[in-house]
Amino acid sequence: MNTTDAPAHPPSASGSLDDVDRAPRRAWLGLLVVLGPVLLVSMDGSVLFLAMPTITRSIGPSADEALWILDIYGFAVSSLLITFGNLGDRFGRLRFLLGGVLVFGVGSGLAALSPSPGWLIASRAVMGLGGSTLLPSGLAVLSELFVSPRLRSRAIGIFAATFAAGFAIGPVIGGLLLNRFPWGSVFLINLPVVAVFLLMAPFVLREVRAARPAAVDLLSIGLSATGMFLSVYAVKRAAAYGLSPLVAMSAAAGAGLLTWFLMRQRRLEHPLVDVGLFKGRVFTIAILTGVISLVVWSAAAYLSGVYLQSVLGLSVLTAALLALPGALVLTTSCVLTPALADRIGQRRALLTCHVAMAGGLALLLLTRTAAGVGWFIASTAVAGVGYGISFSLVADTAVGAVPPERAGAAGAIAETSNEVGNALGIALLGSTATLVFRLRGPGTAPTVGESLDAARSASVVDQAKAAFVDGFHLAVALAVLLCAALGALALRWLSRSGQ
Repeated sequence: MNTTDAPAHPPSASGSLDDVDRAPRRAWLGLLVVLGPVLLVSMDGSVLFLAMPTITRSIGPSADEALWILDIYGFAVSSLLITFGNLGDRFGRLRFLLGGVLVFGVGSGLAALSPSPGWLIASRAVMGLGGSTLLPSGLAVLSELFVSPRLRSRAIGIFAATFAAGFAIGPVIGGLLLNRFPWGSVFLINLPVVAVFLLMAPFVLREVRAARPAAVDLLSIGLSATGMFLSVYAVKRAAAYGLSPLVAMSAAAGAGLLTWFLMRQRRLEHPLVDVGLFKGRVFTIAILTGVISLVVWSAAAYLSGVYLQSVLGLSVLTAALLALPGALVLTTSCVLTPALADRIGQRRALLTCHVAMAGGLALLLLTRTAAGVGWFIASTAVAGVGYGISFSLVADTAVGAVPPERAGAAGAIAETSNEVGNALGIALLGSTATLVFRLRGPGTAPTVGESLDAARSASVVDQAKAAFVDGFHLAVALAVLLCAALGALALRWLSRSGQ
């Protein structure tokens, strides 16, 4: 504790609780300051879901460029999250937090001014670079601020709920902004929050360093990031342009590098990813739930936004308002999940999560080219219950399933699973919808929005809309199968483990 935080009088044996009560006065302000960037980092993972039709009309990205604009941010965050957590231990969490927020702000400004798809992709990567410092460093700084375990647990719960709420409200915020301002406004709103944080953080937050920071394995960083990039590039390229030697080489190289990465982690004393934790069934189910829930949520949110605007012809404001009920359900579910888990147990809560996600997503299969607003709202409300449970429960379940001395590694994997899932949803299920549109669409343009803009006859319009809905339904059907399969696995494994 710094001298400025020392109590005004020496604590007595009975006065230690008074010190605990005094500490949060500054700690709660520190939490409030940290929550601003945390909300932005999670929001920017989804803020473009309703904005992409507008961006497509403005700077004309190709089909695979549009997917990269959406998920390069998530891949940058997820591939560097654990790395920057280790570097923060070595060089100081607050220092990394300040630097990361500054980089995030610079990336936001560059993104808002992007004149081309390549510029926007690069700017989103810079934003991801900055965002990857915030989650591990923010949690470490908060843990230092709150002395009382009870208050620390409450603060981390608020931190997690804010992160989940950011994912949920991102599309709504993006849609509301685009109703009155140019598309760059979805990035410019980050700058005031960044400025407030940089001004206040040095006065309310403390520096935190690990007593014995682990060495950073640069080879593991390179293997994981490059392997993931090449694998996703192969998927996107195949969906947009078909199979080719380049796609085959990228897929093989990506798979080989990721395999090398996992084998290397088994031999390291301080691995980036402690793969040994996956021997525990409860831990594995928790992490898979974190990944799959973000995979299906991000894909459904993005494709639904395109469906509402391009197929049904709704304005971006109307699409944002229609997404609001689901966002409210998700956020409320996230807040109430700890009480639900206490009442029915984590096992039943996780099973409820899988059933709600599968059932809610299945309602999207009832949408049509001429109507589907009601099914969309019902889907987001039902699935929102499952998403909220997942976002709130995964980290706690994962950490609780491992020995205390490995809790840090479990928490890092749980955080990373969300970001990986958010990026993979667009990469895999979004690319599936793109592939179907390429095969069944009118062939006049790579995206449904561009096809409709270029259409010269009603038949072309009908074909483009029908092709998109077919791709949308296939992606949703795969999402339902993923949730149902994971729910069945959870039922079998958690019943056997007795948890």
